Amino acid sequence: MKAAAESIKNEDENWDLVLEPKSKFLDSKHIRELIRYRDLVYLFIKRDFTTQYKQTILGPLWYIVQPLVTTVAYTFVFGKLANIGTDSVPYLLFYFAGTMLWTYFTGVLNSAASIFSSNSGIFGKVYFPRLTVPISTTVGNMIKLALQFACLLVFYFYFIFSGSPVHPSWKVCLFPLLVLWIGFLGCGLGMIISSLTTKYRDLNQLLGFGLQLAMYATPIVYPLSQAPEKWKWFFYVNPMSAPIELFRIWFYGAGEVPLLMTLISLGITALCFFFGLILFNKNERTFVDVI
Repeated sequence: MKAAAESIKNEDENWDLVLEPKSKFLDSKHIRELIRYRDLVYLFIKRDFTTQYKQTILGPLWYIVQPLVTTVAYTFVFGKLANIGTDSVPYLLFYFAGTMLWTYFTGVLNSAASIFSSNSGIFGKVYFPRLTVPISTTVGNMIKLALQFACLLVFYFYFIFSGSPVHPSWKVCLFPLLVLWIGFLGCGLGMIISSLTTKYRDLNQLLGFGLQLAMYATPIVYPLSQAPEKWKWFFYVNPMSAPIELFRIWFYGAGEVPLLMTLISLGITALCFFFGLILFNKNERTFVDVI
């Protein structure tokens, strides 16, 4: 009996992975777990791509077709019919950039907002760091953004060489930081909504409707300079206003963003991501009982 007990003890000491209760919110153990499960992040990204475009003719080309069609529609409706100015930026570049960044934001937000409901079967059966799912959805949407950005660059260089009033700045090198900024904002808001929708399903219905309204309250189909002065305060509290306008300033040399608007947007992004992590961490332990 003593020899058997010693054998079991030695086996316990040789485990590769030991599951322990979570002790605190920000623990280096969480980072180590995410690094250890990095292959799982890749598998989740591959799964999302496969399930979304399996048995489609165009496949990933839909990432480019959708913003192009939307850009053409915006050009006709807002550019030609409504005659809304674009700060001298060609319609194609102006609307495509706004559509591209907004699609990326809503893609990250919607994916993160449905984490618990979409993955309840996996979460309830297998152990793995739950944060791998929002990370994978955010990275997956970054890949979609990269394809759309490559398409934008084709039109971008065409207009530059054709003599259009497009004046890029050295700050275009900061574009990856802009992508991370929007990604953190969408992921943070999505994790907050995902944590709340486990108890309040009405938020799922409000999300789509709210995003449609928020799009028109964001300088996507019009520049910030065209917004009425009495409503300018609203763009300060809309965290997507600053990154979209900054993109146009850096790449097109058009528009302006007050420093205060940028700082408020960064602050809201940091708060959303921080509280999103807290709620996500707290909710992942009990969501199976209520979902």
